Amino acid sequence: MLTEAQITEYHDRGYVVPQQFSLTDDELQDLRERHARLVTKHPEFFNYCSHLLAFDLAFLNYARHPEILKMVGQVLGPDFALWNSSFFAKPAEGGLKTPWHQDGEYWPIRPLATCTVWIAIDDSTPENGCLRVLPCSHKDQRLRAHHTYEGKDVTLNQELNADEFDESRAADMVLKAGQISLHDVYILHGSAANHSAKPRRGMTLRYMPTTSIFDRDEAARLHREKGITDHSDRTLYLMGGEDLHGGNDFRMRL
Repeated sequence: MLTEAQITEYHDRGYVVPQQFSLTDDELQDLRERHARLVTKHPEFFNYCSHLLAFDLAFLNYARHPEILKMVGQVLGPDFALWNSSFFAKPAEGGLKTPWHQDGEYWPIRPLATCTVWIAIDDSTPENGCLRVLPCSHKDQRLRAHHTYEGKDVTLNQELNADEFDESRAADMVLKAGQISLHDVYILHGSAANHSAKPRRGMTLRYMPTTSIFDRDEAARLHREKGITDHSDRTLYLMGGEDLHGGNDFRMRL
């Protein structure tokens, strides 16, 4: 699915938007309806749900989308697993911002490696708080200094220190509904609050190469010491190949 140029762009810039792929209208409608039912039953997920599959396994159908799996395999290699899926709802006229951060600050994967697939459920624009990234900021493959943000006006609580990045270099990840982006675990990114009249729903799929291990003890430590969502109970789904690390406890193989 990805061209050689797109694979190079992913590794060089830290992200890519495959223009040749989009979910169908029927798939988008299904996702919107499932999310609406989820929020009706669990209003605490109005802005953000950190673990979709714990509440509706039907979201797993999109993590198993054949074309998405092909693209992930092109950047991670043939041996990889799904370890989480989230929903950043960002409703109209009040959707919360996501502070500038690196995904790896939150995640108990060692060595740290993940490809995130970000699915636009609505058009995602600067007006309604689209994802913003700093191109090439992943290249040194290191976690930069973060601090815990104590405010209640954000979806996530770990924020990059201001001297770690230059927001003037940021690029807007503008997507049409149904489009996806792929980004590296180390890239610096965030998004503004949504003050517009249009929602900006986005679903994330988190895939890790099986050369890494999902460290449940580390997940518990991150939760205990930083107040990060506790990922220690996540179900690992083997999506392709085999467990090259040998220590992952896959609870389901697909």
